[in-house]
Amino acid sequence: MQGFNPSNSGADSEVLKSRDKVTARTRDLTRNNGWAAGAVAKEVDSIIGGNFRPFLKPDWRVLGLDPDWAKEFKDVVESRWRVYADNPLKYADTTRSQTLSQLFGSAYRSYTIEGEAIGLVNWRPQRQTKTTLRLVDPDLLCNPNNVSDTRALRGGITLSRDGIAVAYHFRQGHPDADWSALDGFRWKRIGREGRYGRPQVIHFFDKMRDGQTRGISRMAPIVETLRMEHHYSKVELQAAVINAVLAAFIRSPMGPDMVDEMFGEGDGQSILAMNEDRSSFYKDNGGVKIGGARLQMLYPNDEIGMVQTARPAAQFAEFEAAVLRQIASGMGISYEQLASDWSKVNYSSARAAMIEIWRGWTARRTAFAQGFCQPFFMAWMEEQVMDGHIALPDGAPEFYSHWSAYSRAKWIGPGKGFVDPVKEAQAAALRVALGLSTLEEEAAELTGSDWSDNMEQIKREMADMPDGTLHPMQESFAKLLGHNGGLRADQED
Repeated sequence: MQGFNPSNSGADSEVLKSRDKVTARTRDLTRNNGWAAGAVAKEVDSIIGGNFRPFLKPDWRVLGLDPDWAKEFKDVVESRWRVYADNPLKYADTTRSQTLSQLFGSAYRSYTIEGEAIGLVNWRPQRQTKTTLRLVDPDLLCNPNNVSDTRALRGGITLSRDGIAVAYHFRQGHPDADWSALDGFRWKRIGREGRYGRPQVIHFFDKMRDGQTRGISRMAPIVETLRMEHHYSKVELQAAVINAVLAAFIRSPMGPDMVDEMFGEGDGQSILAMNEDRSSFYKDNGGVKIGGARLQMLYPNDEIGMVQTARPAAQFAEFEAAVLRQIASGMGISYEQLASDWSKVNYSSARAAMIEIWRGWTARRTAFAQGFCQPFFMAWMEEQVMDGHIALPDGAPEFYSHWSAYSRAKWIGPGKGFVDPVKEAQAAALRVALGLSTLEEEAAELTGSDWSDNMEQIKREMADMPDGTLHPMQESFAKLLGHNGGLRADQED
């Protein structure tokens, strides 16, 4: 340990000095390294997916209202959110290039690669819903005129005496973009919140130490390993290609003495004459074909020699697997997911890996939803309530003083999926029967669906079915109750 003497610096001193270099390296790897790109894509798809949405759970107890109001309020808010978030014209995006789920996916991707996600809550009066979201490149957040960090200004963020981020300074253009050379030297200051607490800048990152104001890539610990694995794999592939291309050669037995004897002596002219003669021979001789196969005629005394096509090292696969396990551990996923290698997996190991990985993904999903998605959802709800699109009951508490209670939500993405669908369904039914879970939680966790929507659809299906026909859900209940011939009249209700 004598040569291992790292410095003991402050949080921002460690992060801000190396952040730009680490970010550039992780961006390059996710563009050009298949393992890095695949790992990031798998995590974004598993945590955000194609439809990341809130399940509203207004805290009716705190608000002094009743649960029937909460259900009705939930249905109204979620319906308006779906129309807004999934609009194919993409009015929720300031740049009108992505839906909200896609914006959240891009933000989470930025958080994974660069260590932080930054969004601006804009107001566009010309749109039907005026609240919009604009993602910002973290490179644009920096100190005005590139001045050095101070106690109150670090990494482009103005801090209060208590260490609260009160304002953010953004370049108006990337300094390395040709079309924004002048904008790269102009900055704009934007407050963290508006007059009534409305979010204006959303900044999400993992705060690992006290005093840390900016995030750093989660891939930083495995950058070196990814780079070395990429180089090693490339060299092994090049060796295999070269060995495959250089498959054969022609060996001539003629030495200098034999050449002089055949072509005469003097100042190397004999060797030159022989080479010219051999070149002309191979150029003019097209060979003989028998049954479509070409028989090459060789120059007198020439022989065909074969290259021993040694392939990459025999231990290459095992070594690469060991490296990928290290990379997968650093990304918080399993080796099988990273390498898409399920050849040595059984049900028990797959189930154990899923539980372990899902625990980490759930924690990251919850943190990202609370730190990035929920503030924007609150800003959107504020507009809806203030404009009268979402009504509050008479005598309800004032909105701003109970903002978080009205907008309380659980964010749902892709479901965990199934290793064995039958066993998973039976376990879910048992958890619900014992009161350890609810149908809503099981539907959200296993399939990422909304239980309320499922029940409404089932009601419509049952109403449309011919009389005397049991819906699959009724048959399932019958089996659980121990009846094989259908449900009694009192059970059908």
